[in-house]
Amino acid sequence: MTQTDYMSWRMEADPILRSTIVAVAVLDRVPDWPRFVDMMERGTKRVPIFRRKVVTASVGVAPPRWVEDPDFDLTWHVRRCTLTEPGGWDGVLNFARTTGMAAFDKERPLWEFTVLDGLGHHRAALVMKVHHCLTDGVGGMQIAREIVDFTREGTVRADDAEVVVPDDGRRPGPIDGLAWYRDMTGRIVRGVSIGMVRGGEGLIRRPADSFRRSVDVVASTMRLTRPVRTTLSPVMRTRTTRRRFAVLEAPLEPLGRAAESAGGSLNDGFLAAILLGMAKYHRVHGAEIPALRVTLPISLRTDTDPLGGNRITLARFALPTNIEDPAQLIREVHAVVESWRREPAIALSSHIAGALNLLPPSLLGNMLEHVDLVASNVVGSPVPLFMAGSQIVRYYAFSPTLGSALNVTLMSYTSHCCVGINADLGAVPDLETLTDSLADGFRAVLALCSPAPDTATVSVP
Repeated sequence: MTQTDYMSWRMEADPILRSTIVAVAVLDRVPDWPRFVDMMERGTKRVPIFRRKVVTASVGVAPPRWVEDPDFDLTWHVRRCTLTEPGGWDGVLNFARTTGMAAFDKERPLWEFTVLDGLGHHRAALVMKVHHCLTDGVGGMQIAREIVDFTREGTVRADDAEVVVPDDGRRPGPIDGLAWYRDMTGRIVRGVSIGMVRGGEGLIRRPADSFRRSVDVVASTMRLTRPVRTTLSPVMRTRTTRRRFAVLEAPLEPLGRAAESAGGSLNDGFLAAILLGMAKYHRVHGAEIPALRVTLPISLRTDTDPLGGNRITLARFALPTNIEDPAQLIREVHAVVESWRREPAIALSSHIAGALNLLPPSLLGNMLEHVDLVASNVVGSPVPLFMAGSQIVRYYAFSPTLGSALNVTLMSYTSHCCVGINADLGAVPDLETLTDSLADGFRAVLALCSPAPDTATVSVP
């Protein structure tokens, strides 16, 4: 595992920080089961990490390894069920949230796909559950493109990739741990040596600039990792392991135009809608709040990165909730987010994760459990996707709360913004009220676009 993958793995020492991603694809018809199984068989060969399990070292703190599962059984990971009465969309969300609350069997590969029929109008849903150490949101969409089809009839691909030659499957022992320490130390020494040479040259040529850059990196690292002692929300403070899911939908192109009209991006418009909604939710509870602390995943993935794994860093910062004008709020959000994207420590995220992995997991909880919410924007497919003869009509992601009160994830899919809400029931016992408030936040942002569309949808059409 990489250090960022390992962090997702270690978090689960605290069940509140369980790092499970659940996605729900709504299908226009029940997929052909033999074709679906064949698709998944092919997909797990094209993406070998789906056939690997995690083995941990018996001693030391070396990250676990991914090894081929000698007992891999596709039928355990791929399932189908029929929703019981009354079924429908509420049944899908209930199945998805209970699936997300259940821990993985860590003696098997960390994923489960379940096809649910009985959704009504001959439709079906696919509930996908993966551990965050297997992939992040952007990587998940890359993996999906290796598995799904691009036409209802199927997609002709190059020859299936062969599964990588299996490891011996043994658990890492002390020798493996020593090798990891040796390799890690070597990388650090090489990095420090190169840095000293370059820094020395810079110090000689531009001593003031070199000193200022060093100070900036240290200060940035402290901002990125500083503990958070209390929530900014006086309402959403309780943390539990109970979860509940809800969805919203907004039109993609109008939301982008609305944000652009105020000088921001789609992500800025999305965050502004959440902040407006959260301000209303707190007013319902008799609280006026100036700001909320948000965890924002920042993607570090490049075109050369392999499939799977985490290529993100988590930035935690306060965003205003006391600005009522959507355009002004979008501009303020844009300024804050861009300043964090430019933090010098962002480029050092993997090294920072490695240092944090040497600390007790409880310190990670202290960093994350007093954050108010997580907001994530994942770029999905601009074209329709198909699975075994079924077309995906909506694609929702319910990302982990990571110790916060809720996670709101926007997944763009064709012309839709599919918004998944994963809420801690201890912090948000009235999810309907929260969902309605967030819908009003999206309406306020969309009102910047003319003509303004409505986003009252809280169920699948």
